[in-house]
Amino acid sequence: MSDIRFTMIGIALIFAGFVVFGVFGQDHYNYSIQSQQFGDCFKYDNGHEVEVSCEQVMQDRILFFGVVIGMIAAGIFFLIKGVRGKWDQDVKPEDKLGPDSSFPS
Repeated sequence: MSDIRFTMIGIALIFAGFVVFGVFGQDHYNYSIQSQQFGDCFKYDNGHEVEVSCEQVMQDRILFFGVVIGMIAAGIFFLIKGVRGKWDQDVKPEDKLGPDSSFPS
């Protein structure tokens, strides 16, 4: 795969990680506040509150943040792999342009 593709995949994964965190992270933040301040966690469905296990919610929170951090870390890995790539160093002699190229002028 070319180096530009790795760079673009890295940027896309980092962007997707932040978008997922921004869109779906608010629910996990609310459960964290509920468990720290009140000790009870509630989920709201159609205006009715339903009590949920705080331990289960915290495990879901850790899993969610693990997925988000994994996406961002994979993006950073691909970004570094793309930036440290060979770029123009692996051009075959027959594909080069210029005075010593194999293409007719």
